Amino acid sequence: MKNILKKELTLSASILSYLFIAFGLMFFIPGYPILCGVFFVTLGIFQSFQNVREANDIIFSALLPVAKKDVVKGKFAFSCFIELCSVILMATVTAIRMTVLKDATVYQNNVMMNANLFALSMALFIFGFFNLIFIGGFFKTAYKFGKPFVSHIIVTFVMIGIGETLHHIPGLGALNAFGFEYFSLQFGLLALGAVAYIALTVLSYRCACRNFERIDL
Repeated sequence: MKNILKKELTLSASILSYLFIAFGLMFFIPGYPILCGVFFVTLGIFQSFQNVREANDIIFSALLPVAKKDVVKGKFAFSCFIELCSVILMATVTAIRMTVLKDATVYQNNVMMNANLFALSMALFIFGFFNLIFIGGFFKTAYKFGKPFVSHIIVTFVMIGIGETLHHIPGLGALNAFGFEYFSLQFGLLALGAVAYIALTVLSYRCACRNFERIDL
């Protein structure tokens, strides 16, 4: 498994997958739907899957002395690595906004989603659904990825719209709390997002392994 992951990180990956991690810095932008940064990270991962298809990497990997499920595991491990790197960057930005920049006027008067633990929770939800919809969808054929990615785009922007709308509903203003206000609620939502990310990813991985075993390469 270590060698498969090394191959994914060095041979199969597109440089854009690494560069697009930096879109996590969009959590610094006030007056902007910051969860769009999550979409751009997934777009970077998509570029790696595009490289995989064009280079026939799936067939190459299947010819290696490894089980077919390890090929799937390698793709998931790489994608999760990129996602979690971006989450760490987003979490760092969030921590800065909740502490050092907590009194900044530009953030205090922000009408869009604030960078807080709920925003991180939504980011994890989006990444989880990306793993379920796109990566799981890719391994139904191990070749076609256009339809799964379009489905991912639709779901992602619906979730971004929900995230930007919820805190405007009377009684739900705590979702957009700034600084450490309503920290217990925010932390609970973050934990929920983490559980959802793990559950969706594991579900997608198991389905992908089952589908990939059936494919005659």
